[in-house]
Amino acid sequence: MSPPLSRLCLSFALAACCLAAHAGSVDDDLRLAARLHKGGETTQAIRLWQAWADRGNADAAYNLAVIHHYGDGVALDYGTAMQWYRIAAAQGDKVSQFQIGLMYQTGQGVAADAEEAHRWFTIHRRHHLHHEQDPQMLAWRRQALALIDDRDRREQAAAARQNGQQVIAELRQRAQAPASSGSDLLAADNSGR
Repeated sequence: MSPPLSRLCLSFALAACCLAAHAGSVDDDLRLAARLHKGGETTQAIRLWQAWADRGNADAAYNLAVIHHYGDGVALDYGTAMQWYRIAAAQGDKVSQFQIGLMYQTGQGVAADAEEAHRWFTIHRRHHLHHEQDPQMLAWRRQALALIDDRDRREQAAAARQNGQQVIAELRQRAQAPASSGSDLLAADNSGR
């Protein structure tokens, strides 16, 4: 290997190790923050969550939003909760998007606004609407509908066979019962007059 190529490979290996160590420390720090918060050391937990939220971690931002939203270890503050929910929502966190919708629906920290609430409730759906026109998605949808239709037909045919067999069994049972003679029917009809 040439020296520049070996340096390049070494730098890639170091970068991968740093990323792996970084990913582990995020999870470790978030778990530690949760334990600290649960143990009543909310100030230290907030420092950890804030550090990761400032780096763009949606989970840390969501945790900060929740504690402010419910006054869990901090003063109840809907405005701060909304700020942290928005940061997490901007990272694609669906639960935060839904919480923002609830806050608009109920007027927590913001003016109640049904249209804005609906926008937040459905924001993740609209983000994926482009998939509805994708040819592969349309083919999969048609295939799924055909499979469902085939299954429904088989289930209906089985139910019809079972019902038909039950009707035939009942008719056979009636046919084996002693039949009343025609004279009995006439006698019963004449006595009623």
